[in-house]
Amino acid sequence: MKVVIMAGGKGTRISSVTSDIPKPMIKIEGIPVLEREIKCLKDQGYDDIIMTVSHLGNIIMDYFGDGSGNSPATGKPFGVHIEYYFEKEPLGNAGALFKIKDKLTSDFLLLNADAMFDVDFNRFVAFHRKRGGLVTLFTHPNSHPYDSGLIVADKNGTVEKWLTKEDARPQYYKNRVNAGLHVINPKVLEFSDIDADLIGKNGANGKPVKVDLDRQLLKPLAGTGKMFCYDSPEYVKDMGTPERYYSVCADYKEGRVSGKNLKNKQKAVFLDRDGTINKYVGFLRKIDDFELIDGVAAAIRKINESGYLAIVVTNQPVIARGEVSFDELEEIHNKMETLLGKEDAYLDAIYYCPHHPHKGYEGECPELKIECDCRKPKPGMLLKAAEDYNIDLSQSWMIGDGENDVKAGINAGCKTVLLSEVDENYGQMVTVKSLSSFVNSGMK
Repeated sequence: MKVVIMAGGKGTRISSVTSDIPKPMIKIEGIPVLEREIKCLKDQGYDDIIMTVSHLGNIIMDYFGDGSGNSPATGKPFGVHIEYYFEKEPLGNAGALFKIKDKLTSDFLLLNADAMFDVDFNRFVAFHRKRGGLVTLFTHPNSHPYDSGLIVADKNGTVEKWLTKEDARPQYYKNRVNAGLHVINPKVLEFSDIDADLIGKNGANGKPVKVDLDRQLLKPLAGTGKMFCYDSPEYVKDMGTPERYYSVCADYKEGRVSGKNLKNKQKAVFLDRDGTINKYVGFLRKIDDFELIDGVAAAIRKINESGYLAIVVTNQPVIARGEVSFDELEEIHNKMETLLGKEDAYLDAIYYCPHHPHKGYEGECPELKIECDCRKPKPGMLLKAAEDYNIDLSQSWMIGDGENDVKAGINAGCKTVLLSEVDENYGQMVTVKSLSSFVNSGMK
């Protein structure tokens, strides 16, 4: 599979870090971030690369050549084949695709050159092929969804809406952000109404016509059933600002970049919802009753920074009892993600059990009144998360405020924490008053 890497950006927001080299050549621990991208790809068998370059592009071309030489930084072979398309006039971040479309005869990876990532591309591509769409977006939660492009999708991952930064967004939303990694079928170039002959030529305003990838090429596919999102907690972070660059440097030094690749075993902190994340009000039926516990967002932010996955596992019998619909529960969870996101925290995944074994409630859903494997204290939700994200349960924690939480953790083989102000013993390893107390103790 070919890989197209867009390496033509000027990097004006990060010019205080470096202004005499293109942004993709900024170094992380002595090696350009673009070289780290190429190594990640090459190690997984993706060695046929086309780079689109413009601003200071000669520096990139001189450094990598055709990919057959050795790295000036490491002395080791690049081990790839590289072609270039040099934009004499800026074409936008997708205009070059129309110029090289004859070289794109099947699905290809399209990546930004200024992002730090370490992801399992084979897993990503397999998902794309299984869905059979024109485009698959790599999506993830991040610590600043309020100023990021948001992707709205159905339960199958079909993209329904694409909300760019300038678009109005709902009051509450799922923290699902486009990470800038894509698998694309070249038919997308035919699907758009962009006149390829005009790209790069002066338009009505006297300036060269450019093509914006997100707004002109991909966003119009939302709602057509032709675009999907691939949710993953793996490490992808752009370095558009000095603050994010220094954050990436710290993450790399601490091993969090490579550690989050799903080829590696992950560690997770499983969190109950009611009484752990939000204030306990009994069966929570109304979205207005959802309120974060003081200090929870800061605690989850520390979990995010630690390298552990933050995953909610919650029993929601109100679904089976007919008291809350699936859509209403989703909106409650959207509120939870929005409130956390406003405080720079995020959840990597949410699992819930909608079942309830006891019958006799007015308005109940008979098909959900069953004995299941996911309702805590059974470990089904934790086991499913472990399968989805390659989690080592023995190195993970289950945290909750009740007996069922502790027993679910024990049944899954996790370490366990009970949040309680009284002396109760359900077999948990640790008892503390709050999530904040546990996280601030170093999760030991």
